[in-house]
Amino acid sequence: MARCFDKAATVTENDRCGGGPINPWRLCTVTQVEEAKCIIKMLPIWFCTIIYSVVFTQMASLFVEQGAVMNSSIVVAGGAITFHIPAASMSAFDICSVLICTGVYRHLLVPFAGKINGNPRGLTELQRMGIGLVVGMLAMVVAGVTEIRRLRNVIPGEHSSSLSIFWQIPQYVLVGVSEVFMYVGQLEFFNDQAPDGIKSFGSSLCMASISLGNYVSSLLVNMVMGITAKGDNPGWIPADLNNGHMDRFYFLIAALTAADFVVYVYCAKWYKCINMEEISKVELQKDGGGGGGGGEEDEVISRV
Repeated sequence: MARCFDKAATVTENDRCGGGPINPWRLCTVTQVEEAKCIIKMLPIWFCTIIYSVVFTQMASLFVEQGAVMNSSIVVAGGAITFHIPAASMSAFDICSVLICTGVYRHLLVPFAGKINGNPRGLTELQRMGIGLVVGMLAMVVAGVTEIRRLRNVIPGEHSSSLSIFWQIPQYVLVGVSEVFMYVGQLEFFNDQAPDGIKSFGSSLCMASISLGNYVSSLLVNMVMGITAKGDNPGWIPADLNNGHMDRFYFLIAALTAADFVVYVYCAKWYKCINMEEISKVELQKDGGGGGGGGEEDEVISRV
């Protein structure tokens, strides 16, 4: 499909007879065409990372809302001292998870996987991103199970639950583990596969994925509330979470992530890693040794 872009670097009779400088809007260099093809081939992989960003967004939104209606009290010194843990501070477990998992991955998993598959990096970037999707899906399942348990321990007449906020630790830890595989692998993948002239574009794709994940998450919440909150039904995510079913929303995200993973596996198998340096050398040798009528072609190639 991407071969149609090769026509942009083909010299026509109009280009030969023009006599003036080459119009860059009519004739591109081979490198420009290959760069565009590289970016287009990466887009399906990039689209599959947006759903993961929806998972990551929940840590700063619904996870905090969920923790705010749980028992956050800690009693020490035989009940003499009681203090409350802010729900937003639970993200510290995510940070600790990222730090620990990064060390475990670098010093244990990479050598072990390298001995099995012969890859000095242990796992390829695409494999790491796939693992990140699976772990992110598990985080949503765990969050849903925690919410079910929280609803079963709701204190009658109050807006909170007797379930300890520390039950949220597993979901924060799983999100942290998924970050190590997804975001680090995603950044390395786009930086490695983006052509040298537009390396910054690869990094911007990662940031764009996170941004779109926030928008998709907001859109998903509005759609769910618009569908579920009808009549006397408060919906899945009402103001009083004790009257809702936020667990179903978590399971919905898990189902979307599972579907996204299936699509991702297909795209990852379809994707072929591209080496821009080798492509440029091949094109230079092919066009440079083409023989007659190569003046204009050499001029175009010389701009690579």
